[in-house]
Amino acid sequence: MQRTAVINVVGLTESLLGPSTPCLNSLLAGGAKAVITPVLPAVTCTAQSTYLTGLPPSGHGIVGNGWYNRELAEVQFWKQSNHLVGGRKVWEQLREAHPGFTCAKVFWWYNMYSTADWSITPRPMYPADGRKVFDVYTHPLSLRPEIKAELGEFPFPTFWGPAAGVKSPQGGPDAASCWIARSAQWIERRHQPTLNLIYLPHLDYNLQRLGPLHPSIADDVRAIDAIVGELVAFFHERSVRVIVLSEYGITPVDSPVHLNRVFRQRGWITVKDELGLELLDCGASRAFAVADHQVAHIYLNDPTIANEVRDVVRQQRGVAAVLGAGERRARGLDHPRAGDLIALAEENAWFTYYYWVDDAVAPDFARCVDIHRKPGYDPVELFLDPKLCCPKAKIAWRLLRKKLGFRMLMDLIPLDASLVKGSHGIMPSNERDYPIVIVDRPDVLPGGRLAATDVRGLIQRVVG
Repeated sequence: MQRTAVINVVGLTESLLGPSTPCLNSLLAGGAKAVITPVLPAVTCTAQSTYLTGLPPSGHGIVGNGWYNRELAEVQFWKQSNHLVGGRKVWEQLREAHPGFTCAKVFWWYNMYSTADWSITPRPMYPADGRKVFDVYTHPLSLRPEIKAELGEFPFPTFWGPAAGVKSPQGGPDAASCWIARSAQWIERRHQPTLNLIYLPHLDYNLQRLGPLHPSIADDVRAIDAIVGELVAFFHERSVRVIVLSEYGITPVDSPVHLNRVFRQRGWITVKDELGLELLDCGASRAFAVADHQVAHIYLNDPTIANEVRDVVRQQRGVAAVLGAGERRARGLDHPRAGDLIALAEENAWFTYYYWVDDAVAPDFARCVDIHRKPGYDPVELFLDPKLCCPKAKIAWRLLRKKLGFRMLMDLIPLDASLVKGSHGIMPSNERDYPIVIVDRPDVLPGGRLAATDVRGLIQRVVG
């Protein structure tokens, strides 16, 4: 066995390599690179599940970052149980082939209750008084107090939300990515896993906020390149081979598409009044969309309107295609969790979950960072509402109220989807915007292109 570290640099593409990536350039000089034909949808949970199982979504069942649970009549996003992922994981097959094989998963998704030997994943605590306490979940459970004693608390606010991407006190990438990198080194020093899976999210934030063409993106690229270089040097000193890869490429967008508002105008959406605010009632709606970046799963509780829904969606500006049953099968998305129809955006567009037409009655969670309650992905959570006066003072006041035990609502997020300048999910038109993989051994990567389903085989070759 060859001990191996897989460093997942979210959003890394060939178009970002250059003067800002001296460490990655050095790794490439002694190794090899290939573009990865992205899976559909090219989003975190689907891409990672495909990489680790070698299966398309029709095989592993992860059709997006979230989907509609038809039995519970609820949209569920960012669940963490590994039992949701079908198929054999790469570490399970390697363990069977190589006695003594071990695996660590550091912040890759579906990290709870997997068969990996060690894992760390973000997991807040939710006491009965309504608080949300930032924390991590580990396996084994004893890992949690040990690693926090050495590294401190995981800086959760920089992992997602308006503070995501804020530089660490040392001036490198965001504090969350720095903490994750240090935790991977901590695992290596303590346990020497055969396979170490590491997730670094730093590029994900400003590529969505500002778009990949913004001049300041070069600073983000330099920052993550430095931390990748540090990890590569650390692992090479310990005779650990390195694979650097990404899940998707982010392209510029300027056109949000509000499918649920269109469905509401047609009378297909049912909205429930709760304390004067509007809540989407999925189980009572004839049709609704679960938005996930540039892909939207459309669920039909009334199949008699399927053709009408498809025609209406096709007519919307920013929609490139609508997949029915046959097209879903051809694209590897034929799974019960998938929408009855699946809308794909044009490259410059993305889908919102918005269903209200008056911001005054938007649900209270719409203006909060609330990834589990929203019936769709919301990149606007990366922004503070520009209309707020003295937002830092408002945040400090709310945190003080929380500390004193009072109920409070951290309602600081805008409802302006036009703020988002980058997205992903479909296959970009330019191959330079595909995800990439870089290995430090050219012999294990003979070609210049790799299917997403072949990443598992690449990891097996390097380890084996």
